[in-house]
Amino acid sequence: MSKTSATEATSEEELSKLFSQVGFEDKKIKEIVKNKKVSQSLADVIESSDILENSAALPLDKSENALLHYLASLLKGKNVDGIDHISRSIIDKKLKSNLQVAEALKYVETHPDNFVESDFEIASGVGIEITETEVFKIICDYISEHKEEIETNRYRMVPALLANVRQLPALKWASPALFKPTIDTQLLELLGPKDERDVIKKEKKKKETKETTKDDKPSSLTNVHARNMFTEGFLGDLHKPGEEPQRWDDVIKAHRDFIKGKVYTRFPPEPNGFLHIGHSKAIMVNFGFAKFHDGKCYLRYDDTNPEAEEQVYFDSILRCVKWLGFEPWKITYSSDYFDQLYSLAEKLINSGYAYVDHSTAEEVKAQRGVKPDGTPGGERFPSPWRSRSVEENLIEFRKMRDGHYKPGEATLRMKQDIDSPSPQMWDLVAYRVLNASHARTGDKWKIYPTYDFTHCLVDSFENITHSLCTTEFYLSRESYEWLCDVLHVYRPAQREYGRLNITGTIMSKRKIAKLVKEGYVRGWNDPRLYTLESLRRRGIPPGAILSFINTLGVTTSTTNIQATRFDSAVRQYLDHTTPRLMMIENPLKVVLDNLPDDYEELIEIPYKPGNDEFGSRKIPLTKVVYIDSSDYRDETSKGYFRLAPDQPVGLMRVPFNIKVKSVEHDSNGKPVLIHAVYMNDLSEHKKPKAYIQWVPESAKYKSPVNVSEVRIYNQLFNSENPSSHPDGFLADINKESEEVIKGAMIEPALLDVKAKSPLNMPFTDEKFSIKEKAGFETVRFQALRVGYFCLDSDSTEDKLILNRIVTLKEDSDKD
Repeated sequence: MSKTSATEATSEEELSKLFSQVGFEDKKIKEIVKNKKVSQSLADVIESSDILENSAALPLDKSENALLHYLASLLKGKNVDGIDHISRSIIDKKLKSNLQVAEALKYVETHPDNFVESDFEIASGVGIEITETEVFKIICDYISEHKEEIETNRYRMVPALLANVRQLPALKWASPALFKPTIDTQLLELLGPKDERDVIKKEKKKKETKETTKDDKPSSLTNVHARNMFTEGFLGDLHKPGEEPQRWDDVIKAHRDFIKGKVYTRFPPEPNGFLHIGHSKAIMVNFGFAKFHDGKCYLRYDDTNPEAEEQVYFDSILRCVKWLGFEPWKITYSSDYFDQLYSLAEKLINSGYAYVDHSTAEEVKAQRGVKPDGTPGGERFPSPWRSRSVEENLIEFRKMRDGHYKPGEATLRMKQDIDSPSPQMWDLVAYRVLNASHARTGDKWKIYPTYDFTHCLVDSFENITHSLCTTEFYLSRESYEWLCDVLHVYRPAQREYGRLNITGTIMSKRKIAKLVKEGYVRGWNDPRLYTLESLRRRGIPPGAILSFINTLGVTTSTTNIQATRFDSAVRQYLDHTTPRLMMIENPLKVVLDNLPDDYEELIEIPYKPGNDEFGSRKIPLTKVVYIDSSDYRDETSKGYFRLAPDQPVGLMRVPFNIKVKSVEHDSNGKPVLIHAVYMNDLSEHKKPKAYIQWVPESAKYKSPVNVSEVRIYNQLFNSENPSSHPDGFLADINKESEEVIKGAMIEPALLDVKAKSPLNMPFTDEKFSIKEKAGFETVRFQALRVGYFCLDSDSTEDKLILNRIVTLKEDSDKD
């Protein structure tokens, strides 16, 4: 059978012949042709694949035909642009399961105007192979995680196990045929053969159902959607509040009376710089874990170093926590507890566990085994001041307090264990002299406690049940617990998880400060950086960050993520949450000569095809429109389907094509004005090879909306590890990390998007004295075929500046 359009293949005989040609069996053909919608769609699908032109590849095997039939059953007569992408992927054996076909169809239906092959393949799981061994391990780990519950409920858990295993993200693209045999094998090994405990009488089951009350908690296996980063892995294995291990039994009662079984966490940043992407994980872990368990989380500023702290950092930290969607239970400061900390320092001295030391920094290094050449491994020895009496230490410490010593002349050190293998037990400094005024305590103090002394004790004061920090503090756990124990106070449980790093950038406050000071970036919130203020200005939605972290999960391993992977997650989030607009970066004027000057044809365009929730807008087609200069060529070439003198083109959603009549060029031969014809004669209408973007000229509709600047941001650095550059990180800067385009224009619907954005919603919180509006970055949209954009904070009511958030696809700049 020659290639025939689907509309012609209407008879059962023609359809049967077509299906037989590609390899369907007679019995199956008879079944298919009974359903006219499905059989017609199957004909469309087969012909869209172009397989009929390659007779050597026919007939197809059963699995390919089964997938083509499944795709047709999903369509059921519905016309969807882009079906050829799916059918060809089936023929090319890229799509191998019904799930892949279904996900591929979802992508095609929601991307009619901006299909991207790489995103299509990601959405449909192309190239992902989950081996039988991997399936076995994942299911084994899941069963092990729920071992106690399975042992209680035995084989009654099989249906729930099977349902939940199907929902595990890691097994999304695995063969479902492997699930049941693996579960059966594991349960047999765990529980042994079925016995009388696995026989449930109907009467008993009915009675149990009747007696179930609203207070009964469902099995964790009955609701797969409850599983997330707080219920599995590192966070899922944490202890229950009130079960923190203690050296002293008498301190736990008051703690339990205070927490009443609730989780208490804290997010304790130092207010000496701006938070970065890694802190977003810490915020989500601490605030999210407490919120998930209906507990409480403090925002605690660790303000023990007044020399480095500024109010701008305090304000930014709170703003970022609120921006990410979290509400501190209380805002506290380490300085709130300076009096208590000082009292405990004297108690430490009185108990013989602290001494005032006058060693220089170099002498302290030598005591800790650092050799003269700066390498470790030398013999450790105690400070000569370590054997001072309690009375002398109290006198000296009070002299420190009263300003007798200058910075560096005296410190209070904890008397720990200099012979311990852990550096965190080598007599850490508890207090040092600083001649600095404190923003909250003024000039009251001449001495300030260190992090090692402050952190664990303030955790204790605030009854923290889970002191969650990143793994670089793992060694600190020993000194953390030691100090609480020797002071006979409640000991919070410090537990460490892996931090989040983004490669290809820097997060060092010192290095970012150098970039800012020397003018390489616009400031601490430059969109090319990865501070939270930068990400917010760039237009990254907070929900995209939280969703990204949730997919990564929380483990004890450091998570190193490429910036491109982060961008991909942001792109996926924006694809589901932003309207689509037509934006022209480099406008080229087109006059439709056959239309009257006052011509107006309203074109209704959905904000997001395939999603009615976004609504639509009406744009006037007028005598003058603007297209992007990249959508016109004076001469056509192979593979070029847009506007040219001998090639008409369609304007997006406009019913008729336009064709070139004449072109005006400047002195350099560059096209500056196209005279065209609107081909609104039905007898001449043909489907164009391509549709292009357009923006009308209309004073009535305030079109076009002119854009002062479009800022295109790329990676700030060339390599994955800028700090490793032999000439320093500044030598690794990408000189093309920012491109500014002037003269762009956008359709007037931007004004509607702006009016409906959170921009005009007050972002206030009287409890924490926050009074500001949501930023311009909340005005986000997808510019078709260009990228995702937001308004920059430099924008005004009269001057629009756009930031590119991410491209439409990875590496689009290299195309």
